[in-house]
Amino acid sequence: MKSAEITEQGQHTLSEIVSQPQCWSTCLTKLAASAELRAAVQLARPGAEWIFVGCGTSYYLAQAVASTFNYLKLPARAVTAADLLMYPGLTLHAGRDYIPVVTSRSGRTSEVVRVARKLEKDHNLRTIAITCADGQPLEASCSVTLKLLGADEQSTVMTRSFTSMLLGLQYLGATVSGDDAFRRALIDLPQQVEPLLNDVPRRLRLFAESRSFPDFVFLAQGPLFGIASECMLKVTESSCSYAQVFHSLEFRHGPKSIAGPETLITFLMSETSYDAELELLEEMKALGAATMVIANRVDSRAQRASDFAIELGLQSPEYARPAAFALWGQLYGVYYGLKKGLNPDSPKNLTRVVELADGG
Repeated sequence: MKSAEITEQGQHTLSEIVSQPQCWSTCLTKLAASAELRAAVQLARPGAEWIFVGCGTSYYLAQAVASTFNYLKLPARAVTAADLLMYPGLTLHAGRDYIPVVTSRSGRTSEVVRVARKLEKDHNLRTIAITCADGQPLEASCSVTLKLLGADEQSTVMTRSFTSMLLGLQYLGATVSGDDAFRRALIDLPQQVEPLLNDVPRRLRLFAESRSFPDFVFLAQGPLFGIASECMLKVTESSCSYAQVFHSLEFRHGPKSIAGPETLITFLMSETSYDAELELLEEMKALGAATMVIANRVDSRAQRASDFAIELGLQSPEYARPAAFALWGQLYGVYYGLKKGLNPDSPKNLTRVVELADGG
């Protein structure tokens, strides 16, 4: 356990967040040796489009995974389960081939289970599920199920399940595409991230406790947008705070009107768009906004323009890094919730599973 600040409230969520590198290693090792992974790879077909489906955190997972699959030259996109149920014609078109992948930590999320059944029965599409539970309705509804049982959580919000399923699906994509270097990069990621947990959580907690903000904004481009969306959700869930997410360079086009001392803007800066995002960071600092930066490399200009910076220093390629960016939004949400006297293990109005009545 790397974090010494675990208290009675939030202890499950904090311990699950800091357990992630070890959890990733265990999950990837088991997945790589599984018959289920081999069965999922056999469903891949040249020219087919991968459709990643989820709700809430699992939808942001779908966004991040679709980005990786496109990078690996496997056409892909993300869609919410509700959109696929209510507007299937916007996603599925006659004469085209699809490989659906549906995501649910519990395997019981109502909309996701319904999507799987609909795809299998009404559209005759063999569907892949990924979950952190065994023997649940989603597994019974799909042709193949990838199970990362060690990534499940006691807490309400998804943390290590999100990153573990992200890495598991990235590993599937690397296997399908035959990119062995990318697979190795995913396997190496946990040992690169582990040392960051020695010091960053302590510094991040001190920063969270030192200042109060009524508004939070998360910005990212490309492979990190799904991660920024998930960080936004974690701050909302764990601290009952108002948070928004935008594509970084879209922030100039109207949203920057909220920039100021009462808004903490967090930049998840990618390698490809670093220079353009750095200019935006400096603009927002000039407007008086509080800023936090998470990047693989943080140069002197970014340091000067940020109130708090996290440099990851990973050797992995850009598209293998997204899971490593997620931890810090998760941690900040918990620390800010504790600062407000809340219990991030059991956020207001939330349950671990969204299960609807049969007609819902």
